[in-house]
Amino acid sequence: MKEQFASDNGAGICPAALRWLIEANGSGHEPGYGDDRWTQRASDMIRALFQTDCDVYFVFNGTAANSLALASLCQSYHSVICTPVAHVETDECGGPEFFSNGSKLLVTEADSAAGRLGKLTPDAIEQLVTKRSDIHYPKPKVVSITQATELGTVYSVEDLRAIAAIAKRRHLRLHMDGARFANAVAYLGCHPSEITWRAGIDVLCFGGTKNGLPVGDAVVFFDRALSEDFAYRVKQAGQLASKMRFIAAPWVGLLENDVWLANARHANAMAQRLYAALADVPGVSVLHPAQANSVFATISPQAAAAMRTAGWRFYQFIGSGGCRFMCAWDTTPEAVDALAADLRAVAA
Repeated sequence: MKEQFASDNGAGICPAALRWLIEANGSGHEPGYGDDRWTQRASDMIRALFQTDCDVYFVFNGTAANSLALASLCQSYHSVICTPVAHVETDECGGPEFFSNGSKLLVTEADSAAGRLGKLTPDAIEQLVTKRSDIHYPKPKVVSITQATELGTVYSVEDLRAIAAIAKRRHLRLHMDGARFANAVAYLGCHPSEITWRAGIDVLCFGGTKNGLPVGDAVVFFDRALSEDFAYRVKQAGQLASKMRFIAAPWVGLLENDVWLANARHANAMAQRLYAALADVPGVSVLHPAQANSVFATISPQAAAAMRTAGWRFYQFIGSGGCRFMCAWDTTPEAVDALAADLRAVAA
């Protein structure tokens, strides 16, 4: 099959991650359920990466990471503030509500400039927090940020600090859905700590699957008091891998020599290449700034159908409309150029 742009989930395992997966498989018997040396090593590497003593838990996927993390931050009568295009709102099949026993997601307005870029703002948070305070309304308890956003945009360090300030003032916890956290770091060129705990984030769901891992995301609690009994949540949800080393060992390959960052930089660069190639195509309107590893564009239904007939795969129901073209750690310039050329031909 030709390279595709529907999702960065379509890419295979990056060589560094695969190497350590094979290494772990050949290392003989190991204790189960995370008591192995590979899980300890990967956890320590994450602590070193963020330069703080955080609690680290590995789960199978991002839905579990987000849902369990949010459930640990609020009770059933609480609410979580997010944008209308947040992944926890649009693509988790009610997971956060289910695992929290009913916590409600409160979505902000989407008609502001920041809202149209998929971002939360302090004003939007303040508006929801102060909307009602009676006992009949689910009490706001958590702010959930998607970094990078579902529209391929990125919160700056200043954005996050401003959000953290209002969250602290209103006694709200701060959760970051970082399925594409690596792409955000690559775009900003900052240290990972600057847009997490140093900016006020309490818990990060650090995505690895979309960055070159076979499976597995990490839930990182910077406020360790919030992770009390989290291990029990992981077990009860069926997310405690008996052979945890096969989730953790590929993380070693991803973190060693900053492979995670190189993978993200490459994916971002391919998105920039595609963004530039589509900017002047008649009949194609490129939407949001391509800050991470996706490009959104509107094309005619006829052009979309012709592209699919030509063998290209992409989504049209994600984000704020249009077609989403997602680049991955292994996307090649040749594939980007071929996609752009075919789109130029059918759009004409």
